[in-house]
Amino acid sequence: MALLARDGRMSFTDLAKETGLSVSAVHQRVRRLQKRGVIRGFAALLDPEEIGLPMTAFISIKPIDPSAPDDCPDRLAHLQEIEACHSVAGEENYILKVRVASPGALENLLQQIRTAANVSTRTTVVLSTPYEGRAPRL
Repeated sequence: MALLARDGRMSFTDLAKETGLSVSAVHQRVRRLQKRGVIRGFAALLDPEEIGLPMTAFISIKPIDPSAPDDCPDRLAHLQEIEACHSVAGEENYILKVRVASPGALENLLQQIRTAANVSTRTTVVLSTPYEGRAPRL
């Protein structure tokens, strides 16, 4: 798992060499991990700046009406700029990680979020990212 977490494109042959197992044993183990949901999938990691989304921000949201249904994730799912939605403890209900092209695009997204989910927002703009997406210690 640790090898695949660091390099999801590692071949079964290379995995077998690194683990001392046969290629067929590695293949079976990876399939079992996928079936159990331990491995959820494989994806290409894109460089946000290279695809025109150089601005990252974290947006904390809380409902304007605390008695309203807690359906913010559903109400915001259509907004592709939202990369992650985390339910959190504290004053806010959710923290959203977003990537946009510009401050103007962030301002527009904030308005869309407020309107779609009937929430107030608090935004933190990321200045730099020394690291992210690190493989977990296994």
